[in-house]
Amino acid sequence: MPKDQGIGASSKRREDVRFLTGKGKYTDDINIYGQTYAYFVRSQVAHGKINSIDSAAAAAMPGVVRIFTGADFEGVGGVPCGWGITDRHGEPMQEPAHPVLAQGKVRHVGDPIAVVVAESLQEARDAAEVMDIDIKELPAVIDMKAAVAGGTKVHDDLTGNLCYDWELGSDKADVDAAFESAHHVTSLELVNNRLIANPMEPRVAIGIYEAADEDYTLYTTSQNPHVIRLLMGAFVLGIPEHKLRVIAPDVGGGFGTKIFHYAEEAFCTFAAKAVGRPVKWTADRSEAFISDAHGRDHVSKIELALDESGKFLALRTDTYANMGAYLSTFAPAVPTWLHGILMAGTYTTPLIYVNVKAVFTNTVPVDAYRGAGRPEATYQLERVVDMAAREMGIDPITIRRQNFIQPDQFPYATPVAVEYDTGDYGATMDKLIEIADIAGFAARKAESEANGKRRGLGINAYIEACGIAPSNLVGQLGARAGLYESATVRVTATGSIAVMTGSHSHGQGHETTFPQVVAEMLGIDESMIDIVHGDTSKIPMGMGTYGSRSLAVGGSAIVKATEKIIAKAKKIAAHLLEAGEADIELANGEFTVAGTDKSVAWGDVTLAAYVPHNYPLDDIEPGLEETAFYDPANFTYPAGAYACEVEVDEATGKVTVERFAAADDFGNIVNPMIVDGQVHGGIGQGIGQALLEHAVYDSNGQLLSGSYMDYAMPRASDLPNYVVDHSCQTPCTHNPLGVKGCGEAGAIGSPPAVVNAVVDALGDLGVTHIDMPLSPNRVWSAIQAAK
Repeated sequence: MPKDQGIGASSKRREDVRFLTGKGKYTDDINIYGQTYAYFVRSQVAHGKINSIDSAAAAAMPGVVRIFTGADFEGVGGVPCGWGITDRHGEPMQEPAHPVLAQGKVRHVGDPIAVVVAESLQEARDAAEVMDIDIKELPAVIDMKAAVAGGTKVHDDLTGNLCYDWELGSDKADVDAAFESAHHVTSLELVNNRLIANPMEPRVAIGIYEAADEDYTLYTTSQNPHVIRLLMGAFVLGIPEHKLRVIAPDVGGGFGTKIFHYAEEAFCTFAAKAVGRPVKWTADRSEAFISDAHGRDHVSKIELALDESGKFLALRTDTYANMGAYLSTFAPAVPTWLHGILMAGTYTTPLIYVNVKAVFTNTVPVDAYRGAGRPEATYQLERVVDMAAREMGIDPITIRRQNFIQPDQFPYATPVAVEYDTGDYGATMDKLIEIADIAGFAARKAESEANGKRRGLGINAYIEACGIAPSNLVGQLGARAGLYESATVRVTATGSIAVMTGSHSHGQGHETTFPQVVAEMLGIDESMIDIVHGDTSKIPMGMGTYGSRSLAVGGSAIVKATEKIIAKAKKIAAHLLEAGEADIELANGEFTVAGTDKSVAWGDVTLAAYVPHNYPLDDIEPGLEETAFYDPANFTYPAGAYACEVEVDEATGKVTVERFAAADDFGNIVNPMIVDGQVHGGIGQGIGQALLEHAVYDSNGQLLSGSYMDYAMPRASDLPNYVVDHSCQTPCTHNPLGVKGCGEAGAIGSPPAVVNAVVDALGDLGVTHIDMPLSPNRVWSAIQAAK
């Protein structure tokens, strides 16, 4: 195989040709003959009782086809939650109804009350403006601790606003005893700020109903079309799966917020039948701010107990996690099984106790955002480790090194329910010291001081869990779906290949990397292989793309299916070459008889599979197509070490990220260029969280940062050039590719590195912590408070 192809080659992303030339086909580019347009009328108050809805004037407006309210959805299922949590008392979480359109009450700004369907979007919008909706505003509950304390309930039929009170880890009494006898205890209260994902493409849904055969089609901006088909068909609208086709074409970014099933998807599908015409909805950006699931929003207290040498003895953490007004698809899992299990980090801490209280508030629902629980865990842990190092006068790198899990300790079972299969955290730290030029920091610090700026260095050592699995375990933990992945490999008579995968690509580069894997296995050119995804009528049942699972889980399914192809092709080749099947070898696209010069080309074998004139039909059936499902035995555990250098202007509080280095262990690498890009993007989003982004509500539940005028997104000028490295590789031991996830690492490792750097820059003033985002005002205020 050419060195510029196959596993390990930086093959250029083939999908970028259509994206860069404007030939991508996104959901909003699709228009169906006779389609109508939906405009959602949303609540402008965070909490209120709906007294009446008068749509008579709106219904009489030009172009209006029909107006829908919650009354039209009586007897229709609500938007389901895909994960249930059992609390520390053995009780199921509180799980309120989530109607497609509000029924009786509204519970957050943006809660959909009614929908106008009209001939044009402008006509729908005009009619919506004359809707007369009488709502009695009720007190809103925004603060999580106040919500748990009592008073206003988000859902009247629940016992309170506590969704669940969950725990994980060591016996709490043992942990508390370790703290009582510890030489040193570091305690830190911190906030993981609420974020809005803001993918470049807003959400879109187009519902179609064919009365002749009672078939439904939904075009949607989804990361996992099969999951949408299952949830919406089975639990909301009662449509048999074989009568519902879900298509997610090109999707312009997801970052987690397009994993979930949304009310708008169910509405457009339902309304298409009701009006007898296709129904299309496209969110505008302001609407997305109050209807897309938000991310993060944790308030935590974390404590670390250490002996006199800085060895970690015990860790305990208490977190309030905001669920918002309703439970989004995977929301309950994010602060529990995607967060608590990572509180060991890369360290040998023997005793760990994690408590999480999930809380309902009158805000937009919160769910997974790039990293989903792992950034929240890493931020807590790496901030308290850094603070402990400073309090005890130990170098931040040294304290991490002396607590690292060592290579000879793997597989390593943590106190928080997971077993790491492999890793070498010392190696990634060594690589970081090299690529970040830690030795040159003192000189750069002196240069900054000469220019009137403070310079700080922040270090972070992270680990994450990707490709959540296996299904039989997560089912016991509350998952209401399987977490396998699927692939069908279809070989044509002329040898070209279509790979149908349940993984969905929305920026990951699957159309490039998946062919690299198959080409490597078969020894053929990558150009002979196409990837098909995103259409439930064309691909086997699969679970989609999230949690950095695509290559480790989806790629492994492709490997398994391709292995079946090879096995059958060898049988055919053995017949053609009149040799034993065990003697057939495949290399560089040719089948050979071991130890001889007898061979047959790939294309000759594939032709024979479909033109079986000289073919043992009693032993081998015609055709060359195989399907495989892969359910992982465990998570994969990428890990790494990050370093950030910042300059702080003491007079203004302005923070500038000057340098950033990332040394990651992703196991085996299929496409180094794509891995670089994934890390770059994640770091950019992590810096955005650390310095800029913040979804802010006032006490009445109004979103104050509801547009780009108030919600600060990172720009190119906010980001430095990154130095990234993934040469430290400890292959995953339980998937056939030996790969680990890479898509979320940058967003996990970067926030604590940035905050640690700012605190380092201001440490001699007495600043010990600043909550994210570290805006100029917050930094300046911390400086003034410390003086």
